[in-house]
Amino acid sequence: MAKDARQIAVAIAYQSGQAAPKVVAKGRGLVAQAIIDRARDAGVYVHESPEMVSLLMQVDFDQHIPPQLYLAVAELLAWVYQLEHEPDQPSGQKELQ
Repeated sequence: MAKDARQIAVAIAYQSGQAAPKVVAKGRGLVAQAIIDRARDAGVYVHESPEMVSLLMQVDFDQHIPPQLYLAVAELLAWVYQLEHEPDQPSGQKELQ
């Protein structure tokens, strides 16, 4: 993603026992870049999908994603799970665009 004011980022998190993943951070411009940088620094996978980000930006901070997004987010989480369990890939270095 280009580093400009139009850049947006959303972070979601899921913990066992929760009804659904929650939006734990979101922002535009410099805030978006900080979210992405912190994720990469922490070894968290960064998925770049303008469509997914656009949908998730509509979810309020600290709210569970709505049922309409379950399938899309489940596919994303399955992708992350698969990446985490590939033994020959360095952690935190995989991206899907």
